[in-house]
Amino acid sequence: MQPSRSARSLLASSLAVALATWAVPAPATAGAPWSDHGGGPWVSTWGASPQVPTTPLALSGQTVRQVAHVSLGGHVVRVRLSNAFGTTPLAVSEARVALSTGGSAIDPSTDHPLTFGGSPATTIPAGALVVSDPVWLTVPALSNVAVSLYFPGSVSATTEHSLAVQTTYVSPAGDFASAPEMPAGGTTTSSWYFLNGVEVRSDGRHGAAIVALGDSITDGYASTQDANHRWPNYLAARLQGSYWGSPIAVVDEGISGNRVLHDFVGPNALARLDRDVLAQSGVRWVIVLEGINDIGIPGLTGNAAEEVTADDIIEGHRQIIARAHAKGLKIYGGTLTPFVGTTFPGYYTPEGEVKREAVNHWIRTSGAYDAVIDFDAAVRDPANPTQMLPAFDSGDNLHPNDAGYQAMANAVDLALFLHDD
Repeated sequence: MQPSRSARSLLASSLAVALATWAVPAPATAGAPWSDHGGGPWVSTWGASPQVPTTPLALSGQTVRQVAHVSLGGHVVRVRLSNAFGTTPLAVSEARVALSTGGSAIDPSTDHPLTFGGSPATTIPAGALVVSDPVWLTVPALSNVAVSLYFPGSVSATTEHSLAVQTTYVSPAGDFASAPEMPAGGTTTSSWYFLNGVEVRSDGRHGAAIVALGDSITDGYASTQDANHRWPNYLAARLQGSYWGSPIAVVDEGISGNRVLHDFVGPNALARLDRDVLAQSGVRWVIVLEGINDIGIPGLTGNAAEEVTADDIIEGHRQIIARAHAKGLKIYGGTLTPFVGTTFPGYYTPEGEVKREAVNHWIRTSGAYDAVIDFDAAVRDPANPTQMLPAFDSGDNLHPNDAGYQAMANAVDLALFLHDD
């Protein structure tokens, strides 16, 4: 007897659900390197854009433990290390990954070595990046992952991300990569060194990533240290809190001081677009919040040669859009937030405000972006629209505080991602 059409439909639906939630079983030894064959695609779940440091951190036979707050979770993880601005090969004799339990401490039961082509050590050529072998490790969404790197010789950390808003732990001399906690006698910094990204494979669902390309406002300047209160963190939390959670990662590729058209603290947005955005694993969407530093930094630094017009900034945005579209990505434009009254001398001028308003008008009305995220409207003072609402101001009339970053994340329509077919 053949099953009825309704029974066949129910059976097919049940089978589809079972296949969608099926996960590859763990290897016999949890934490062992996992074959890169099979499984879903890799998705970047955390990132830090490389920069040239003002004063490189000097290391000599020391361990560096760094904490990354992931967005999307998964059962398999790999780590990217970058020697982007190194002029000599970088030797890493041991690298490990574990779940952080706060401060420099890790959960020892989750601590596993990272290998590179099966070797526990790697040497990264000058200007290059390496990706570790996959490791079976359950990483919950919105959790903190600790990556520990031991450098056996004298190393100048010529590749860093300066504004981590996260504590990094540098040990006294010795290999403490597997230590449950960093020993006394070490130091701390608020930058990341050589750590470029964390990627996951999720639970049988094909995940995808949003990359936030921006400046210090995306980087989380003035947000609470070690609290993960940048607006991309809040956006990731909103996505994970959506119905049944979401297989969508949010990768923060902000650089404090970044501009569209000129270098400053890090490479300009046009120069770093391929590396920081288009090359991210699983990227499907881009949110751009860039341009306020193109307006304000020439006055701050007294460099009149780098003055730009609103049309110059708009053309830079058009270039970013064209290159993202060429890769099949959807790209959303964020309006520039207020800066009247900023405490950074020379940064604000009335002429600069005219440029900001012109750029925002173009973002809102041109149709060049696939959608608009009105960050300006989210944080401005309704009574004084050219200024930030005091409740959202960190105190410098340029960068939001934690509440302001939450308001920015709340301004993002989740339907741009959750219902994007």
